[in-house]
Amino acid sequence: MPILCDIVLFNPVVKQAVPARCYRAFGSDTAERFSILFDQFISYPPELSTSDGLVSYLDSACKSVLDAVAPFIFRQCKPKASPWLTDFTRATRKECRRCERRWKKDRLCVSMEALKTSWKVYQRAVKAAKHSYFSQLIAASSHNPRVLYNTINSVINPEGYILLHPSAVMCNKFLNYFVDKIASLRPPTLPIADPAMHGSCSSLFSLFLPIVLSDLEKLVLKAKPCDSPNDVVPPCFLKKVFPIIGPHILNIINTSLLSGQVPREFKHAVIHPLLKKPGLDSSVISNFRPISKLPFLSKILERIVYTQLMDYLNDSKLSEIFQSGFKPFHSTETALVKVMNDILIATDHGKYAVLVLLDMTAAFDTVDHDLLISRLQHCVGISGLALLWLKSYLLNRTFCVKLGSASSSVAPLLWGVPQGSILGLLLFSLYLLPLGTIFRKHGVPFHLYADDCQLYLPFTLSDSLPTRPLLDCLTDVKAWMAKNFLNFNDRKTEAIIFGPNRSSLILQL
Repeated sequence: MPILCDIVLFNPVVKQAVPARCYRAFGSDTAERFSILFDQFISYPPELSTSDGLVSYLDSACKSVLDAVAPFIFRQCKPKASPWLTDFTRATRKECRRCERRWKKDRLCVSMEALKTSWKVYQRAVKAAKHSYFSQLIAASSHNPRVLYNTINSVINPEGYILLHPSAVMCNKFLNYFVDKIASLRPPTLPIADPAMHGSCSSLFSLFLPIVLSDLEKLVLKAKPCDSPNDVVPPCFLKKVFPIIGPHILNIINTSLLSGQVPREFKHAVIHPLLKKPGLDSSVISNFRPISKLPFLSKILERIVYTQLMDYLNDSKLSEIFQSGFKPFHSTETALVKVMNDILIATDHGKYAVLVLLDMTAAFDTVDHDLLISRLQHCVGISGLALLWLKSYLLNRTFCVKLGSASSSVAPLLWGVPQGSILGLLLFSLYLLPLGTIFRKHGVPFHLYADDCQLYLPFTLSDSLPTRPLLDCLTDVKAWMAKNFLNFNDRKTEAIIFGPNRSSLILQL
C-alpha cells in the first residue's frame, strides 16, 4: 500500500562568510587618555541652554576625543568560540585532527582506527562539557526566568543562519512593511472617544524632580549595557569614563526634566529585523519582527522618569492591581498562580468555571498618542511640566531599519509606545486602565499580563444564562478596543471550561 504524506522542503541555508566589522579598539589605557583629552574638547558656550543643543555638543566632543584615542578600524571578525570548550576538549580535538592528517597521509587501516577512536573520544568530551556548562548555567539562573528561558530556548531551538543581503533597498522594504502593517490595523477614521471612560483623578503630579550626580552614577553603573548604533560612546566604555563625563550627562538630564522637552536624538530608534522562529523562510518579510534599539542615555533618562512616576502611582494607588506585567515582584508565574488558584477554588466548591483568553493584535504598536495623553491627564492626574515632558516623549519620534552597514530612510513613528524603551511598557498599562472598570462593571474576575487578558467566571448548572455576564462584558470590551485603536483578535481568542468532575459540559459561547 502507498504511504501518502506532505513534506515541506526548504532551500538549504548556506553559512555566510564572516564579514568585516568596523569598530573602535579600546585598550587598557584608553579611558585614561580619554579623560585627559576630554577637557580640551568640551567647553559649553553660554547660548547652549536646550537639551538638544547640549546633547549635540556633547556627542561632537566625545566623537572627537574617541577619534583621537580609539579610531575606527576594519577587521575580519572571528567566529565566537563555543562557551563550553575547555582545555580537555581542545586537547582531544587537537589529537583528532592529528590522527586525521596522519590517515590522509598514509591511508592505512590502523590510522583509520586511530582516527575513529580519537573522534569518539572528542565527541564524548564535547557532550560532557556541554552537559556540565548548561547544568551550571541553569542552576545559577534558577531564580532569573529571563536568563533561564533564553538558555533552554538556545538548546532546544539553536539559531540558524539567515541569508539577508544588507542593502538600502532591503532596509526600505522592511521599513515599508513595518509601517504598512500598523497602518492597516488602524481604522480609516478616528473613533469617537467615550468621555465617560476618562474618569477623574483627585491626585496630581506636575513636575519631574532633578537628580544629583551620585544617583545618576548608580543608575549608569547598574544599567544593562544595551547599546544602539547611534551611541557615540559605547555603554561599557561610558561606565569607565563616567567621572569625567558624568556632570555633562547630568546637565542634559536635568535640563530635559525641568524644561519638559526630550532631546531629539533620544527619540530616534534603530530597527533590526529578527526572524520570529528558527527555520522560517528568511525570504518572506512577514516572518521577521522588529527589534528596536534606543540610545543608552535615553534609557537612563527614562529610568529616572519611570522611578518617579511609579512612586506617584504607588502612593496614589492608581495602577491596576490585577496587572502582573512591568511591576516589581510580579511575573507570569504570579499571574498563573492567581488565575489557577481562583479556578481551583471554584471547582472545589462544586462549580464550573469558564476561562477566556483574549488576544490583541500588535497592541503596543497601535496605541493612539492623543488618547494616551488624555488618559494620563484625566485618569492619572499628570499635568504641568510632567505632562509636557510625556507629550514630548511620545510625539515626533522617528526610526530607521539597519542591516549591517546598510540603512533605510527615516520614517516617523506616528502610533504606539516606543519598543525597546523603559517607559513604553508602563504607559501601555496606563492606557489599559479603563478595561478594569469594564470588567468590574459586569462582575467578571480578570487578570492582566501586559496585553494578555484572562477573564474567568465561576457558575453552577442551576444558574439561568450563566455566561450572560461574560458575553455582555466581551461585547463592551470589543467596543472599547475599537474606540481605542486596539484590535481584538477573534481567531486567536480561546475559551476553556473547567468542571468539578469529568462530566462533559457544552456551552454556547
